[in-house]
Amino acid sequence: MEHKLRTTVVALCVGASMLLSGCASLSGNDNSAASGKVMVSPKVPDYKLEVTLAKLNDILVSMELTTEQRARFHYDRGVIYDSVGLRLLAKIDFHQAIKLQPNLADAYNFLGIYYTQEGEFEPAYESFDGVLELSPQYDYAYLNRGIALYYGERYELATEDMRTFLAQAPADGYRALWLYLVQVPTDQLAAQAELLTNRQSLNDQAWSSVIIDYYLGKLTKEQVFDAAKVNLTQAQEYAERLCEAYFYLAKKAVEQQDYQLAADYYRLSLATNIYDFVEHRYARIELAQALQMLEQSTVAN
Repeated sequence: MEHKLRTTVVALCVGASMLLSGCASLSGNDNSAASGKVMVSPKVPDYKLEVTLAKLNDILVSMELTTEQRARFHYDRGVIYDSVGLRLLAKIDFHQAIKLQPNLADAYNFLGIYYTQEGEFEPAYESFDGVLELSPQYDYAYLNRGIALYYGERYELATEDMRTFLAQAPADGYRALWLYLVQVPTDQLAAQAELLTNRQSLNDQAWSSVIIDYYLGKLTKEQVFDAAKVNLTQAQEYAERLCEAYFYLAKKAVEQQDYQLAADYYRLSLATNIYDFVEHRYARIELAQALQMLEQSTVAN
């Protein structure tokens, strides 16, 4: 089974039935897809999440809890806040959870992600280091620390973390893709060669393999969008795939110096409202960078 790059650890009290639901759609012809003018319907929170939040609020206010229980409920509420894009409220809850239970690795992981999004890289590195000290088998800390190192322009260290992350699940296409992304700034040709090698370990039917085949020049953008509609297993999966497709196609557009197309795709990734996907988390950073490069290229011309 293919693993999406969600950075959340969903609390047990939420349950699978309480995940976000919604849909996204493509409209227009192949030319619209190629130009980035693909329309989406953003995903909206399920009412059950609101019910769960109300219950958690009531529990935290009215019930007598042990310190560990209270920490867990703050963490659980933070996860839900994060999943609907209420990052400040989530951050407050994660800090409170750590204050009550300092060894809660999951909460440090979230805080590290937030520090990365805010461009505060040293606290981000410290948070992920803390995760791995508390839980050495927490493999997604390598992904998240690698991303922080990447945006902090410490590319060699980022590559080490991504290689560690990939080694723990060589058949996961997302891990191979992120290894490629962090390698590109220092050696694009080597990154392409390693991606080609890693592609051999992947399932041809996996959605992530479609994106990698686009990176390897085997598929067009139109074929990627067509593949996003195939073999869907749940209501929100199409929106999730579009969130990923827009992000990774935008990254490729930046490589090709098509900054306007990249900016269009980053906006579309953000429009899906898949807040707990890695791609959505960092699309805003990428959008700002793409717009800056677009402005610089316009001035240069």
